[in-house]
Amino acid sequence: MSLLHLFSQRMYLRIWLAVVSMVAILTLLVGWAWRVAAEHHLQNATPVTRDIVLRDTQGALVGRGVSQRLPGQPPVFQLQLDNGQSYRLEMAPHPGRPYPPPPPEKGAAFWLRPPLGFVWMLGVVGIAVALGAFPVVRRLLKRLEVLQRSVQRFGEGNLSIRVPVQGHDEVADLSRQFNAAASRIEALVQSHKSLLANASHELRSPLTRIRMGLELMGTGQPAPAFRAEILHNIAELDQLVDEILLASRLDALEADIGTVELVDLVGLAAEECARVGADLEAGSDTLEVAGVAKLLRRALRNLLENARRYSQGQITVVLHRDGNMAEVHVCDQGPGVPEALRERIFEPFFRLPGASERAGGVGLGLALVRSIAARHQGSVHCQGHGTGTGAVFVLRLPLQAPSLH
Repeated sequence: MSLLHLFSQRMYLRIWLAVVSMVAILTLLVGWAWRVAAEHHLQNATPVTRDIVLRDTQGALVGRGVSQRLPGQPPVFQLQLDNGQSYRLEMAPHPGRPYPPPPPEKGAAFWLRPPLGFVWMLGVVGIAVALGAFPVVRRLLKRLEVLQRSVQRFGEGNLSIRVPVQGHDEVADLSRQFNAAASRIEALVQSHKSLLANASHELRSPLTRIRMGLELMGTGQPAPAFRAEILHNIAELDQLVDEILLASRLDALEADIGTVELVDLVGLAAEECARVGADLEAGSDTLEVAGVAKLLRRALRNLLENARRYSQGQITVVLHRDGNMAEVHVCDQGPGVPEALRERIFEPFFRLPGASERAGGVGLGLALVRSIAARHQGSVHCQGHGTGTGAVFVLRLPLQAPSLH
């Protein structure tokens, strides 16, 4: 694998190289500016001078003045006397013993002065940045590689894959969003698989009974009991198909579920209670909600049908206002629902332990009630009866106009 190909395939190497290059260029610029400033300082610096007294070989005073060493080798001194005369003194090195260089500037070692200073700065800073930036960038990109492999495995069909969340930066936020999306997709796929499996089972049961009935009839005239059984199973098939189609439309957010209008809950409940012979208790408040009338009727009818299926006494429907919400309580006198199963009964095709298929229903009624409530920005839950027997299903719907979604 060529070096160019390696850098093109590894993002962390490109980021690391970019960081090192930028810092190296910055160091060069800083060093160049520092060198220019140092040279300018040396050029404009005040020369070091000394007072001198110049005498001839007889000791007579020739003049007084100052001396200044000029740059270069061997040492050269400029003598300026008070009488205006100037002299130039050049000193030759001693044979076999070079003249020592001028003393270094105080406060700075030779490797910190131009031109070596900026080279050392470039080398030290470059090495420090290279060694320091590589593990940081590598750690960041390693987390992205883990996320990349997880997405690849998820796309290959492993819906249970999740990404470990580390830290609170953008990569961690992306990992959390991926995990949430993966969990949602896995739940939806599992729900669809469960719906398909349970629907296949529920469809097979009435079809099997119809086939057995037809085989028992043979070629003779069907007895009234057989005819009633076949009609019952056909009705059960029709109900199952209808509920599966409705559940699919409710799950599809873009599907058209009907026209939103103001629905009088008291009037709707009175009609449904009269159909099954349930008692209705409603106050004087007007309870109107914005929603799809046929869906709200279906939700209340499913609750009443569920209560009639298990109740051993009278069914009571209570309507009242709770703040900006309308509450519909459907109370039965059946065996009740164990507290541990009060959420599971709203799952598609879930039946309480001991309930048989012949008891009626296909296990989608309560799941549809929850889906309808959710589409109307409401909720439904099950709670125990105050008398200790039976169950109470509470349907809550907002009185203000919701936007269905």
